Amino acid sequence: MNDRPFILGGLIVFVVFVTIPVWRSLATPKVTLAAPQLAVPARETQCVAPVSYMRTSHMQLLQEWRDDVVRRQQRQYVAFNGRTYQKDLTRTCLSRCHGSRKEFCDRCHEYNGVTAPDCWNCHSDALRAAGGTR
Repeated sequence: MNDRPFILGGLIVFVVFVTIPVWRSLATPKVTLAAPQLAVPARETQCVAPVSYMRTSHMQLLQEWRDDVVRRQQRQYVAFNGRTYQKDLTRTCLSRCHGSRKEFCDRCHEYNGVTAPDCWNCHSDALRAAGGTR
């Protein structure tokens, strides 16, 4: 018996199913988001680290701060420019420069497609507004 039509039909079906993601991506319109325009802080002229470092590695810096404060009770940070800051997300970062989590942190995380870290389990806007220590 001649199985050639069944083999060719099976190959065609296989190729169609394997290439569906490619055809779908070609048919879907491309949406590009404009980079968020972030407000420059009025009171501060420099961040605790260079902007290029903060754009790529701010989470590592915040994790180092967390470990230093919680595990080693080291609460002071000497910046690259010699200035001393408190190792505190709420008092240093949010109070001095980036006043709104929604307008700063969330916008950048959304634009870059990354999930927000769990900082907000402790550092909430409500605690900050109430003058909390976190």
